[in-house]
Amino acid sequence: MAFNSFHFLVYFPIVLGCYHALPHRFRWMLLLAASLYFYMAWRAAYVVLLLGAILVSYLAGIWIEEAEAPALKRRHLAFGLTVLLGNLFVFKYFNFFNDSVRAVVELMGLHYGLGALKLLLPIGISFYTFQKASYLIDIYRGKQKAERHLGIFALYSSFFPQLVAGPIERGPHLLPQFREEHRFDYAQVASGLRLMAWGFFKKTVVADRLAPFVNNVYSNPTEQVGTSLLLATLFFAFQVYCDFSGYSDIAVGCARTIGFRLVDNFRQPYFSSSIQEFWKRWHISLSSWLTDYVYTPFTRARWLKMHWYPKLLLSLLLTFLVSGLWHGANWTFVVWGALHGSYLIGALLLQKQRLRAVKALGLDRQPRLLKWINIASTFALVCIAYIFFRANTLSDAFYVLAHGFASIPQLRFGSISQFDHYAHNEFVLACLGIGVVMLNDYVTLNDFKLVKDLWQKPWVRRSFDFAITAGIALFGAFYGGKQTFIYFEF
Repeated sequence: MAFNSFHFLVYFPIVLGCYHALPHRFRWMLLLAASLYFYMAWRAAYVVLLLGAILVSYLAGIWIEEAEAPALKRRHLAFGLTVLLGNLFVFKYFNFFNDSVRAVVELMGLHYGLGALKLLLPIGISFYTFQKASYLIDIYRGKQKAERHLGIFALYSSFFPQLVAGPIERGPHLLPQFREEHRFDYAQVASGLRLMAWGFFKKTVVADRLAPFVNNVYSNPTEQVGTSLLLATLFFAFQVYCDFSGYSDIAVGCARTIGFRLVDNFRQPYFSSSIQEFWKRWHISLSSWLTDYVYTPFTRARWLKMHWYPKLLLSLLLTFLVSGLWHGANWTFVVWGALHGSYLIGALLLQKQRLRAVKALGLDRQPRLLKWINIASTFALVCIAYIFFRANTLSDAFYVLAHGFASIPQLRFGSISQFDHYAHNEFVLACLGIGVVMLNDYVTLNDFKLVKDLWQKPWVRRSFDFAITAGIALFGAFYGGKQTFIYFEF
């Protein structure tokens, strides 16, 4: 079930009302039934995979905790991770690796007879696999007790607000909340609904309006002029941000209305002064997951016989390669991940040279100017990587990269006519929507006292609620069909 569907608009008020009406001891049953229904609304048969992953994780967690011998603990952990990651591999990565092997074998002039699997990618499989994997690893590390209540664990593993696109929750943060008694709190419910409305605004008014522009260019990049390629890449940066952060806002707000606290997934990422800071602000739950379960273990791996600094750099690259593959089974995502890993490695290797250049240019005496230069350059690097994230093939990505930047000296904004089959007022509305979102991010980031004081006034909050609701109703890009969330594909 998608958040931006009529189905959800009927489903959510029923769940919200029933949850607050029921006694505490029955609420977990309601949420579990509602969560499984939420998932089955997409494709009922695939709930079997979800339930299978829940049962394996539940049993493996108990076995890991009860095992006394370290070797036995490792075997139980290996069993659980093998089943979870094996399931993910079969459905998401088998065809990718199979096609890659076939290409190499056929390049050698040999016959390769293993065919592709015709399987539909289960929605949210990457998210719920990583969540369960971290649960098992935390038990193995002694940071988490195994959950003995199968129903509570099943709810933790399938909680509908964050099931299909995150945030990726950790057991110590979310599991205890299912045992807390959540009393109806008008202010909390209002805050959750307001955050949901803001997420819908970002999705319908900005992301869905930008989608046709971006899809038109990236579906046939070789037929576009350079300015269109640059503009579509810029638009995609804001499309993917408003689409995914909009989903996260809806998820966090939805959970908040029933008393649950999910982790923040975004903190104004496009105002980051470096790629390192960007990844502390973008998809935070995934970034922290990769840090704890990929990067840190690699840097501490004793079997990797390397000096500390080269090991750190290699760990960075491997972590972002994993991040790229997590996003999709395509070489474009691998290159996207490799680019971000290379950005971070380059920043570490060239740190002294950069500081010398800043001092030579006198920018150390202009901290505000330096900050905005860093923000602009970070955003430019992110957009370059986005070309590979959005392109359908590597050849398309390299074409956009070459022809888009070649057009910079001769920028012709009249070439926006490439989008003539969309009204130009759509272009204007898209730009205004981006401005509203970025202004909100800037104000939130700087935490202005005047804004904080105004926000305490009820009439200001009610005015905001009215403006957002009216904005969705009047300016939402409802193009006669439902626009899915981009991260549903991952």
